[in-house]
Amino acid sequence: MSVTRKRLAVGTAGAFMAVLAVTGCGSEDGGEKVPETASGSLEHLASEAGCKPNMQTDADTIRQAICKNTDGKFVLATFATDRGQREWLNGAKDYGGYYLVGRKWVAIGEKKMVTALRGQLGGILEEGSEHMNPGGSHNKSGGHSG
Repeated sequence: MSVTRKRLAVGTAGAFMAVLAVTGCGSEDGGEKVPETASGSLEHLASEAGCKPNMQTDADTIRQAICKNTDGKFVLATFATDRGQREWLNGAKDYGGYYLVGRKWVAIGEKKMVTALRGQLGGILEEGSEHMNPGGSHNKSGGHSG
């Protein structure tokens, strides 16, 4: 490796470390410190969230459990693939609700619950649609059009 390449590599590594030192391990969101997004098995995530999971689905593509901690009740799901997670989330969001999303996992609950969980698990908050629309539009009278 040439001297120039070594200096470039050291300089790049130094710049990366400086960015980490300035930003810290997590991020700030609205003034609150958000930890790095957790990862791992459903059991590991549940432990990080302070709950013992009550398994509901244990399949190859998705594992889902009901959890309860001091902040309340939520559903925790892990996925075998990123694509499977995104497809599930896109369908689930049609039903509304609040979702805390990490890599290959989702926590679902009331806004207050998922906001509290974010302080433990990190992740990104997403909100579902306000109006359910599977298979046709709902009008104000409750009937279907389409």
